[in-house]
Amino acid sequence: MAMNIYDISRRAGVSIATVSRVLNNSPHVSEVTRKKVMAVIEGTGYVPNAFARGLGLNTMKTIGLLCPDASDPYLAQALTSLERNFRQKGYDCLLSCTGRELAARQQGVELLKSRHVDGMVLMGSTFIEDASQGNDYIRDAARSMPVILLNGAFSCENVFCVLCDDQQAMAEATGALLDSGCRRILYLYHSNNYSGRKKLAGYREAHRERGIEVDEKLLCFFSQDKSSVHQVRDTLLELAGNGLEFDAVLTSEDILSVGALKYARAAGKKVPEELCVIGYNNSSLCPCTEPELTSVDNKLQAICDHIVTTMLGVLDGKEMPQKTVFTGELVRRETTM
Repeated sequence: MAMNIYDISRRAGVSIATVSRVLNNSPHVSEVTRKKVMAVIEGTGYVPNAFARGLGLNTMKTIGLLCPDASDPYLAQALTSLERNFRQKGYDCLLSCTGRELAARQQGVELLKSRHVDGMVLMGSTFIEDASQGNDYIRDAARSMPVILLNGAFSCENVFCVLCDDQQAMAEATGALLDSGCRRILYLYHSNNYSGRKKLAGYREAHRERGIEVDEKLLCFFSQDKSSVHQVRDTLLELAGNGLEFDAVLTSEDILSVGALKYARAAGKKVPEELCVIGYNNSSLCPCTEPELTSVDNKLQAICDHIVTTMLGVLDGKEMPQKTVFTGELVRRETTM
């Protein structure tokens, strides 16, 4: 029969916290007690788990990661970076893939709370509801542990936000197209969350600064599976077939730009001579396309690094900034002039 920390505690005649202190080599245990506990452990072949180790130090050395969709290229890259960085700092990670519905996100938070994680990272502004009461589950979690929001903004005590200035970055990308001579920029996007709204605002801002009126017909919300590049292609072919003219495609994510390049090929348009294309996220997809994709680098790696620094700083009792904003950068490749 497998032993647990309660069995060790009972056999050694000490509390489970004392057992955990012995497992963590805490100096706050007498040598006599330490030898007694270790004798029981060695005699039973007991292997401690993270919960047992954490009891004596008031820490599980575990961070909860909540992700709406681990198959999303952007979020998958963030997951990889966060897990690796936390592990290098001596922390394990527990992942909860919540989907995007509020009830599922609430359940994900409750699940990680029940696992006694030291802190949580909510990956993406999908976790923030427009209605204030919809965010009570985050406020509740923040009462017992630090919560960090990746690429979203939410004002609450013990909630820390690390994000890219998506509005500024998208304004720069739109401005680059306008300044190169493009006048009919189709904006293809997939989300209306906080980040999505900021990107759309940046598109409008660049036009407004140059005195150019936005044609609302050029704003195309793609409601289907964004990874279906052939559906993106067909959507653009249909728009063009219905008489919509555009000389550039700007997308809210790189995967949508892959579909735009497939459209260009199907329509016989030369890139970038007849159609410029810019993506967003500067993902690993960019050098894989032909021609290689110009994209906005939203500094995801720097954001993930800062999240780890912020979380460990808070857990160490340090004062950390409630909100940190990174500036995006347009990485020019072959799909723009």
